[in-house]
Amino acid sequence: MTFGLVIEWVIKSAILILFGLTGFAYTTLYERRVLARIQTRIGPNRAGPYGLLQPVADGIKLIFNEELIPAQADKFMFLLAPVLTVLPSLIIWAVIPWGEQVVLFGREIDLYLADINVGVLYLMAVASIAVYGIVIAGWASNSKYPLLGGLRSTAQMISYELSLGLAFVGPILIADSMSLVEIVQAQQQTAWFVLLQPLGFVIFLLAGLAEVNRAPFDMPEAEQELVGGYHTEYSGMKFALFFMAEYIKMIAVSAIAATVFLGGYSGPLVGRYPGLGPLYLLIKIIMLLFGMIWVRGTLPRFRYDRLMAFGWKILLPAALLNVFLTAVGLIIF
Repeated sequence: MTFGLVIEWVIKSAILILFGLTGFAYTTLYERRVLARIQTRIGPNRAGPYGLLQPVADGIKLIFNEELIPAQADKFMFLLAPVLTVLPSLIIWAVIPWGEQVVLFGREIDLYLADINVGVLYLMAVASIAVYGIVIAGWASNSKYPLLGGLRSTAQMISYELSLGLAFVGPILIADSMSLVEIVQAQQQTAWFVLLQPLGFVIFLLAGLAEVNRAPFDMPEAEQELVGGYHTEYSGMKFALFFMAEYIKMIAVSAIAATVFLGGYSGPLVGRYPGLGPLYLLIKIIMLLFGMIWVRGTLPRFRYDRLMAFGWKILLPAALLNVFLTAVGLIIF
């Protein structure tokens, strides 16, 4: 390991973290503007030109909000929970490829932090860690409604996690690899996997909504039932960390869907101009984020028992059927 390689990793990590934090801030603005259009409103447009400084204003407000800790809370775990929730949403970016090699300052640089041969397993492992932060937040608050929200998150995760994992199996079988870089390269040689795996793509999107606790699967923070759910007792920046995790994971889930099913950074002229790769991936992420926001603005929340039934009785059998059909198709064709 050379010193130059270490510096390269540090710079890439800093860029990915900066992208995640900036993306979190402006995804909130993106969502508010899209929801406003859906509801025939204007949306935020006062802070800065076209409302572009609204995330900055929100951040300043949260920084200066009073930090409260319940008297009977487990203080260490109460403070640890937001950190455990937001860290996985940042480190999940390590294996997502943004493009092909580019030459900068006479050095060939890969547009990803790491290409590991078990990249899909890494994604699943890291994504499932965040639920611990939610459960700990509910328990450490020493309050009934947050505890219910944390327990709901656990039950919800068990119901969709199997389907989420099985949605990856089709692309893995077709690409014959769990490396995200090789999955993108396989799509360049054949076709985008959304054309070969439409059922797997739909299952992944539905399970991805549940993964980030988005409507209509936002049971752990159902305001009408739980007064805010697992983060009821949180305020200030601790409260902001939970929403930072949610929005960064929205971007990450969109990036994973784009990488595994929509060709990743593939697009016209990428072979000639590798710098276009990140732009194509970003466009696909923005389109998928729009879909998530649209769903939130149009669909009501599922009833809790119906969510469990949907996960176990519809999503899981459909995911197993998709794996079966993919395996049969590969054997035949």
